[in-house]
Amino acid sequence: MTIAFTICSVNYLAQARTLGDSLQTTNPDLQYFVGLVDRLDGVTFEPGYEPNYPLVEVHTIGIKNFAGMCDRYNITELNTAVKPFFFSYFFKKHPEAEKVIYFDPDIIVFQPLTRLLGHLDHHETVLTPHLCTPIEDQKTPNELNHLNTGVYNLGFCAFRRSDDVLSYVKWWEEKLRYECLIALCDGLFVDQNWMNFLPLFIKNTFIEKHRGHNAAYWNLHERYFSKKADKFVINDKQSLIFFHYSGYDPRRSELISKYQDRFTFDERSDLVELFAIYHDRLVQNGNEYYRQFPCRYIKPEKIYKYVRVRKALIVPLRKLVAALDTH
Repeated sequence: MTIAFTICSVNYLAQARTLGDSLQTTNPDLQYFVGLVDRLDGVTFEPGYEPNYPLVEVHTIGIKNFAGMCDRYNITELNTAVKPFFFSYFFKKHPEAEKVIYFDPDIIVFQPLTRLLGHLDHHETVLTPHLCTPIEDQKTPNELNHLNTGVYNLGFCAFRRSDDVLSYVKWWEEKLRYECLIALCDGLFVDQNWMNFLPLFIKNTFIEKHRGHNAAYWNLHERYFSKKADKFVINDKQSLIFFHYSGYDPRRSELISKYQDRFTFDERSDLVELFAIYHDRLVQNGNEYYRQFPCRYIKPEKIYKYVRVRKALIVPLRKLVAALDTH
């Protein structure tokens, strides 16, 4: 048995449903779950918006001192900090599951995961790097950004049950209990930099460089898309297995991602259909409806404090850089 899961709060359930629909179509044998960093008590969804995939509420999986994590983290940090705890939960709750795969909710799986599952037959873990070839400009993101935020993208990772894997996940839990912060000056970017250690701690790790896995805004410089026989193909060679629509907002559909400035849709017409598909599926799955739900674990004053503190740090730094650029 193989489990695939994602993690989100209620406001991202349209994305989680879209991912689930794509897995159900392409990989119907996988058991899909949504790890919910939110609470459903007191929530009644309107007809048509009841999620049709199992929701596992985070307070039910037995995280020690979870309330302290809620106090320390903003919504992004909290949703990433619980990832190893959900891996532990699924391995323990489902002893029949030999393989557990995590996907960020803002992903569509386009093809069967045959290659990935084959890797897990022979390796204990699978990761995808942010990029496989150098970047030739200074736009965002570039190699320096990836040095800050991690070599591997944690929108995807896969584990096969083994003693080494379970030990690593326990170690990862303890790191993320306190150190799952967006704090670049401290060498931290949520859960990602900790994963730099995985190929060192578990030598039987496979680094998947096939361009069809975890295609996203950060590797568009090396991946161009076309269609052959109704299937998306990358660089006229490799099938697109899954695309990660990180930073895409259907309310600002003119942007590929709010996190990049390298490409526009005018420059990359090969992306237009890929993003139109995602936009339509999010709308159909209730994106505007779910966005109205605030996460029950994040207090409004904490959100304000988070924004205020980061503005206090970022704005002076930007002014300093601008001043240096003029000299």
